[in-house]
Amino acid sequence: MTITVYTKPGCSPCKLTIGKFKTAGLDPQVVDISVTPAALEYITEELGYAQAPVVVYERDGSEDHWSGLNPDKINQVIALETPTPNP
Repeated sequence: MTITVYTKPGCSPCKLTIGKFKTAGLDPQVVDISVTPAALEYITEELGYAQAPVVVYERDGSEDHWSGLNPDKINQVIALETPTPNP
């Protein structure tokens, strides 16, 4: 499982996205697109996004991605990656 969050400086939705993952005990890879030209090219040219953050979630050979603050998608990933306690 890999969670990568592509961010830019001063981006509140980026900080909120990263914070939600960290609060859930998940540690996403964070890539600053302002200092990594290849990452900016990847999210704009390959994925087609123009808004940060861009989250790329990879698990078991499949990939999901989205752009912007998306609590539903974040919670979906957290649910998949957080073990359910046994009663």
